[in-house]
Amino acid sequence: MHTVCVALKRRSALGGWWQQGENQAMNKVYPTAEAALAGSAQDGMMVMAGGFGLCGIAEHLIDALMESGVQNLTVVSNNAGIDGVGLGKLLETRQITKMISSYVGENKMFAQQYMAGTLELEFNPQGALAERCRAGGAGIPAFFTRTGVGTMVAEGKEVREFGGEMYVMETGLVADLSLIKAEVGDKEGNLIFNKTARNFNQPMATAGKITCVEVETLVEIGELDPDRVHLPGIYVDRIIEAKGRKQIEVRTTRPKPAA
Repeated sequence: MHTVCVALKRRSALGGWWQQGENQAMNKVYPTAEAALAGSAQDGMMVMAGGFGLCGIAEHLIDALMESGVQNLTVVSNNAGIDGVGLGKLLETRQITKMISSYVGENKMFAQQYMAGTLELEFNPQGALAERCRAGGAGIPAFFTRTGVGTMVAEGKEVREFGGEMYVMETGLVADLSLIKAEVGDKEGNLIFNKTARNFNQPMATAGKITCVEVETLVEIGELDPDRVHLPGIYVDRIIEAKGRKQIEVRTTRPKPAA
């Protein structure tokens, strides 16, 4: 029943694109990131961007979103990486007006825009943010958690007692567009993530009305061991194959020994 519901949700979200014919609708593989985003990027939409820092980010899809010129974006992401890379590019072009994140961290542009009042920021505890994405993908409108009770995180939110403990209500998140990175995928959209890149990419993929994925390696349907699949293809709408650039967020080296 859950699979049927998800399929109907996908069909409704894709609208006219689905109507272009069964064969085209079933072909999820696109030649470029720009082609994959065609018709899905709109001003004012909410975008989920998977990854953690620079680990597991859909950098080619993010670049294509920047090139599309869309404005007034709300972006849900653990953080915005570093300046000039990934979501940092969208901050530099002022295409993002709101971030829903758990960490500002290494991105100076992120911090500067927030402090200047030009970027709205909704802080979430990291686990709560991941659960908000998972809840949205599972059709759960809200849930209660102890994390954040008694802090700024709980301001303006419903707080309720369960079993003698206080819990704050968080709402599920559903994005207009999810940009996801996986290590391996097949042409049906079944995905395998690389280690911690799974943390946000997996739940965000389920919570997008349209989910676009870039994979390091694209294989034929049937080549993946079903027991290794982290996300079934029913959640994936569009796929590209693109090699990552393996950037380092914080370079740490040992000092050279004294001469």
